[in-house]
Amino acid sequence: MKLKKPLFWSKNNNLYSFILFPFSLLIQLLFFLKNIFLKTKKISIPVICVGNIYIGGTGKTPLSIEIVRILKKFNMAPVLVKKFYTDQFDEIDLINSKNIEIIKNSSRYIALKEAEERGFKSVVLDDGFQDHSIYKDLSILCFNEKQLIGNGFTIPAGPLREPLSALRRSKIILINGKKNEDFENKIKSINNEINIFYSKYIAQNSHKFLNENILAFAGIGNPENFFDLLKENNINVEKKISFPDHYNYSKKELDKLLKISKENNLKLLTTEKDFFRIKHFNTTDIDYLTIKLEIINEELFEKELKKHLI
Repeated sequence: MKLKKPLFWSKNNNLYSFILFPFSLLIQLLFFLKNIFLKTKKISIPVICVGNIYIGGTGKTPLSIEIVRILKKFNMAPVLVKKFYTDQFDEIDLINSKNIEIIKNSSRYIALKEAEERGFKSVVLDDGFQDHSIYKDLSILCFNEKQLIGNGFTIPAGPLREPLSALRRSKIILINGKKNEDFENKIKSINNEINIFYSKYIAQNSHKFLNENILAFAGIGNPENFFDLLKENNINVEKKISFPDHYNYSKKELDKLLKISKENNLKLLTTEKDFFRIKHFNTTDIDYLTIKLEIINEELFEKELKKHLI
């Protein structure tokens, strides 16, 4: 059973985090010892890794899709590579729906070798920043302005996969949301050479829902970000329901949502990612919001990519 992120992950100076802090140190020590004995493998084509250190909901996949599109403009024949997890088929289906070629395998290295053997000229690796067995020509870290680093602790005391010192392995940071100079200064104090960019989500079909009363539900890394986006686009959300990330909806749960929506004369609306998880059910009464990631100062972002890859 998947669990939601605990509330204390977003709160500074809380008792739960201090109690769990020794376990965080132990996990990081084990992670460090594991990496000591790893041999880094390199392929002959450039690998751009789009990763995060905050667990879930930072926008890795939308950015990976945009970078593939940019690399196509550079004539770098890109392919998106993703480690395959059986419970994350929603992301695979979503990527396929965008006409993005994808190679998936339970082993990232085998997937990268396949990309090389099939004649692709570049790879966008969706996730894998913590995989030290793979050589990356460029690593890009994603953050969301609303969560940033939570309480700053690593798992289980906080939401970070590894400490902020990991920023030293990255050349580019992309923050989805509003400009945050305090966070920029924190980043620069760790890696002064890092380039910081911003992005925002553009709702592409929000006009469809402007005259509707909505029951919104989402099982993504940070459901509140989806609900906030609906509000920003003047969509009237009467009721909202959150589920854990990559949630495996049952027919019974969907029937319950449909019943609530009909009893309250509400339209069911979810994320595109969630919709791909439930599309095998009867979803005629459920709609989804399509979004596109827009990179602010995209020309400068493209130049930075070129600098590291060409």
